[in-house]
Amino acid sequence: MSSYDEVLKAVFPFLDGTDLASCMAVCKQWREIAKEDYFWKCLCARRWPSTCKRPNSFGGTYYKLYQTFHKRHQRQALPPPRLCFEDLEFFIDMWTEDKLIFSEVVPGPILDAGIKNPPSGVSEGIRLHLECPQYKMTIPVEPRFTVAFSQNLIVSVLVRRKDSEKVACIINNSSFGYTDRTSNRFMAYEYLDFSPLYPFISNTRAWISLLFMDKDQNEGVIDVFGIEVDFCDAANSKEEVLWLLDMLDWK
Repeated sequence: MSSYDEVLKAVFPFLDGTDLASCMAVCKQWREIAKEDYFWKCLCARRWPSTCKRPNSFGGTYYKLYQTFHKRHQRQALPPPRLCFEDLEFFIDMWTEDKLIFSEVVPGPILDAGIKNPPSGVSEGIRLHLECPQYKMTIPVEPRFTVAFSQNLIVSVLVRRKDSEKVACIINNSSFGYTDRTSNRFMAYEYLDFSPLYPFISNTRAWISLLFMDKDQNEGVIDVFGIEVDFCDAANSKEEVLWLLDMLDWK
């Protein structure tokens, strides 16, 4: 072994993974030395010391172990969803203590298309909310209705698959009780029930929001012009929403 090789072998154990990998691209001589598993074992010993207590327990080299797990993998793209909005229709019902105030069967494509032109007079906050690029499922309300914050307003949302004639529950008799004044939304939520095929998915909430303008701010009465359904951070794209719906407990 040349003194030059000895210098490299003395230096390489102190390099991090990125620098050691770069050394492998310098020349053939450097590559032959840098790929020796001892140097990668040194890196693994710094990152996961316990892996060096059981030699040969990973069925491969320390180089492979380090290259596989040293950095967080980017989220892989979802495959095309098995559902489409054309296969879905949503049953949305809202009522107060004494009367039904909204009851519609909403075709999936209508909810997917969203509100294109908010009515004049909406706040800047809700306009920005509707125009931001994040995926939303919204529908305009016609005719519009009014409701007071003080009323006990209840909502249920069911969804039906036309391909299998099965139904799943998104929101079941939940009360509106949250107000987002920055985007003029009156909100209710429910934890989703998933199929037993997905036992480790839980604590995912579905939200439904009334999009409103203040009719009488002093009296706490709002003028509702739209409805939004979303799943917060659990599903932020159309594909993610369809996959989430596909995993519900369909009956």
